[in-house]
Amino acid sequence: MAHLELRKRLLDLLKEDEELRYAVAGLLGLEDLRASAKRLEEALAKLAEAQARFEERLSEVETRVGRLEEAIAKLAEAQAKSEERLAALEARTGKLEDAVARLETALAKLAEAQAKSEERLSRLEEAVAKLTEGLDALRVEVGRLSETLGFGLEDIARVGLPGWLHRHLGVEVGELRREFLQVKGEEVKVNLYGEGSLNGERVVVLGEVKSKISDSDVERFYRRVYKPASEALACRTIGVLFGYLIYPPAKERARSLGLHTVASYER
Repeated sequence: MAHLELRKRLLDLLKEDEELRYAVAGLLGLEDLRASAKRLEEALAKLAEAQARFEERLSEVETRVGRLEEAIAKLAEAQAKSEERLAALEARTGKLEDAVARLETALAKLAEAQAKSEERLSRLEEAVAKLTEGLDALRVEVGRLSETLGFGLEDIARVGLPGWLHRHLGVEVGELRREFLQVKGEEVKVNLYGEGSLNGERVVVLGEVKSKISDSDVERFYRRVYKPASEALACRTIGVLFGYLIYPPAKERARSLGLHTVASYER
C-alpha cells in the first residue's frame, strides 16, 4: 500500500510541477543516451572486429589474387613459348611436306626410270636369248664343219703322210686308218693308225690330226693316246701330229717327247 501511495504521490507531483517533469524527463533521456552510447560502443567494437576480419580476408584475397596474377603471367609466358614452338613446328612441317613432295616426285621419276630399265632389260634378255639360240646353232654348224674339215684333213694325211715317213724317217707304211685300241680295259681312239717296217723292224704309226696344233695339243696326244698305246703295243711306235698350222712351241714340245709334227704342205 505504501508503494502505491508513493507512486500516486509521484504522479501527482509530476502533474503539478512542470520543472520536476522536465528534470525526470532529462534523467530518463540521459540513461537512454548512456544505454545507446554503450550499445553504439559495442556495435563499433563489433564493427571494428568485423573490419579487422574483413581486412584480414581482404589481405588473403589480395595474396591469392597476386598468386593468381603470377600464375596467369606464367601461363601467358608458357602460352607464348608454346605458340613460338608451334610456329616453329609448323615451319618444320611445311619444310617436311615440301621434302616429302620432292621425294614423291623423285620416287615417281625413279619408278618411271625403273620401268624403262626393266623394259630395256626385257628387250636385252630377248636379244640375248636369240643370240644364245643363234650361238648354239652356230656351234652345231661349226661342229659339223669341224667334223667335215677333220675328215678332209685326215684324208690328206692318209695320202701325204706315208711319203713323208718314207722320205724323212725311212719308214715303210701301208694304209693309214682310224683305229680303236683297247688299253688297260679302256678304248683309245687313234686318228691315224698304220703298221709298217723300219730297216726290217716292225713299227706302228700312231697319228693325231688337227687343223691347228699347239703345245697343249701335243701334251694331250702324248698323254692320252701315244703313251698308253705305245705301252700296250709289243713293237716300236712312231708318233706323228699332222695339221694345217703347227705353232713353234708345239714343234719344240713334240721334239722333246720324241714325237714328230708334219704340216699339210710339207712333202
